[in-house]
Amino acid sequence: MGITQHDIDAVETWLRRLHDGLTRQLSQLEDGKDFRADAWERPAGGGGESRVLEDGNLFEKAGVNFSLVHGEKLPPSATARRPKLAGRAFRAMGVSMVLHPRNPYVPTTHGNWRFFVAESAGQDPVWWFGGGFDLTPYYGFHEDVVHWHRTARSACEPFGLEVYPRFKKWCDEYFYLRHRDERRGVGGLFYDDLSEWGFTKCFEFSRAVADAFIPAYRPIVERRRHIPYGDRERDFQAYRRGRYVEFNLVYDRGTLFGLQSGGRTESILMSLPPMVRWRYDWQPEPGTPEHGLYAEYLQPREWVRDSK
Repeated sequence: MGITQHDIDAVETWLRRLHDGLTRQLSQLEDGKDFRADAWERPAGGGGESRVLEDGNLFEKAGVNFSLVHGEKLPPSATARRPKLAGRAFRAMGVSMVLHPRNPYVPTTHGNWRFFVAESAGQDPVWWFGGGFDLTPYYGFHEDVVHWHRTARSACEPFGLEVYPRFKKWCDEYFYLRHRDERRGVGGLFYDDLSEWGFTKCFEFSRAVADAFIPAYRPIVERRRHIPYGDRERDFQAYRRGRYVEFNLVYDRGTLFGLQSGGRTESILMSLPPMVRWRYDWQPEPGTPEHGLYAEYLQPREWVRDSK
């Protein structure tokens, strides 16, 4: 956590541009189909804009949200790791994105970039950055996962050789369903409470991670979007989407912060997929592609090192 000077206006300007840029680039992947834009206000302070695309050829559901909210007291999800900040007023802003493709061979993905400031009369403000991106495939392709992690590593390298291993490990540990003893996907980057480098470097790092998302995801989409699929693949996709729902509603900090801070429920739950299935005690048959996802891809690995 930092107590040095920060420029909250610069962060807001960047996040609004990021919101616009991601919306534009994702619309291009969807052959120009527009997102529905929905501006909203938060009664307790602040607001945002949700942009959602549904029933596209590529995306069954895609959402990119911007929010800027403020309040008199940080909610429990924001002070669990920093109890000394309990009771402080706050300003929080961010862009969150979740993409649920129609084709089961194209992975679901999530990205988030956020900035918090906690304030109290007579004390220096405390600020921090958080964010990252992760990939949730239904059918694993080694080259896709290696490309994803190489792109993530390249974004981190200018900030120190230790940065990618640190935030890659954090992502592996964060997107873990403890009640299932399962990882949600193949990871990526996750960071929170980032202020130790000073404002300028932390801000540059968040921008670098955001800039890496489309180069990481677009090649995977182009390789997989036209692979034929049938009921079997769609059924498995719906089953695995259930794990996505469980994680977001039980563990995800962004979801919990939004709900605890009185955010707009429709926008917060934008992350949930349109169609989901749960089965009782289902297990994939050994030797099938579905079993391969569990055996080869939902286990933490050093994807970049192992690919050499």
